[in-house]
Amino acid sequence: MPRHHQSTKAPGGSQRQLRVGETVRHAVADILAHGSVHDADLEGHIITVPEVRMSPDLKLATVYVMPLGGKDTEVVLAALARNRKFLRGEVAHRVNLKFAPDLRFRVDDRFDEAERIEKLLRTPAVQRDLKPESDDI
Repeated sequence: MPRHHQSTKAPGGSQRQLRVGETVRHAVADILAHGSVHDADLEGHIITVPEVRMSPDLKLATVYVMPLGGKDTEVVLAALARNRKFLRGEVAHRVNLKFAPDLRFRVDDRFDEAERIEKLLRTPAVQRDLKPESDDI
């Protein structure tokens, strides 16, 4: 009789994916913080790396980045994509993995989503619903 296992995957992947993703995140953030990437478009930008998601085989890392203030995101993404091979090599030196993961850069839109929710919560309709009802008894 075959056993059917229900897969209860974590939202960010397996424990190993999460651990390796966090290690890669620290490495990329450290490389960017120390100014190791010599690119005119990256100079003068402080870049936050809030998350790195790893593929199940750990060969692809999606690096979510956000320039400070959310300005020049397209310019920063293009500069990071141009320097992807250099960054991959630096990550390979800092992270002990069998294969250096290929890096893919995306803009982290969680800040925009949080701002959108905050605006929704401040609308008059929501404020009206949040007011405590008075008891007329």
